[in-house]
Amino acid sequence: MRLLPELRFECLESTTGNFRKGWSEVSKEAALLSIEALSVNFGGLKALSNIYLDLNPGEVVGLIGPNGAGKTTAFNAISGLVPATSGKISLDGKEHDWPKPFQLVDLGIARTLQGVGLFPDLTVLENVMVGANKFAKSGLIRSALGLSHKDESQIEERAQLALERVYAGELANRRADTLSYPDTKRVAIARALVSEPRILLLDEPAGGLGAADISWLNSVISNLKSICAIILVEHHMDVVMSVCDRIYVLNFGEVISSGSVAHVRNDPAVIAAYLGTHAGDV
Repeated sequence: MRLLPELRFECLESTTGNFRKGWSEVSKEAALLSIEALSVNFGGLKALSNIYLDLNPGEVVGLIGPNGAGKTTAFNAISGLVPATSGKISLDGKEHDWPKPFQLVDLGIARTLQGVGLFPDLTVLENVMVGANKFAKSGLIRSALGLSHKDESQIEERAQLALERVYAGELANRRADTLSYPDTKRVAIARALVSEPRILLLDEPAGGLGAADISWLNSVISNLKSICAIILVEHHMDVVMSVCDRIYVLNFGEVISSGSVAHVRNDPAVIAAYLGTHAGDV
């Protein structure tokens, strides 16, 4: 048995400098996202009950819990993939309708999925460009995206910068079907970043990664705090404890604990319900 890992992380320097012209570093003044009393029912099954969550600029918030605790359902409600039965969502302090998936980019929200979902016949750069439809005047990589030469050039630049932000710039001209699994994870994050979100939802980015790739992921997430706030759903506790500023713990669809890493690590409710009575391996 082992306790949750201590918070040990040394952030690497970003290799890209400012990520984009005009995309200034975040300032910590007001909450970007607030969730109040979110409940989601599937028929007679209550998947979420009175969930609350706040996300501030420049912050990484972890959402953890056992399998079936409701983490993915919470993500799906925020991103419009499942309807909220009740509850409120606020952006920049203003109450907002629960978003539809097609509204996310305009609201400054981007999400990765557990399934990477790259187009195998496209290059890495083209796959990342697909995530930039916010900037296209019509629809998918030139004839496909219907872009002018100028639009295509601008989006290529954004896509290349997004790849560099996740230390994958050298992959730009590779076909997606030639990538290793860890590299597909990098590309998936870059594709979310190319829309220049203020809020990034990362759904189990460490799944299937080895130790060296975990170190890369920790560095990427920590560096991204300067340009967007992040909600992280993750089972890999070394990642959660290394990069998160605050953590919310779900169990049976309810928040059973929230607060700093130190608070959550020592909360008896978390130890009993999430880690097991003796705080064993997760």
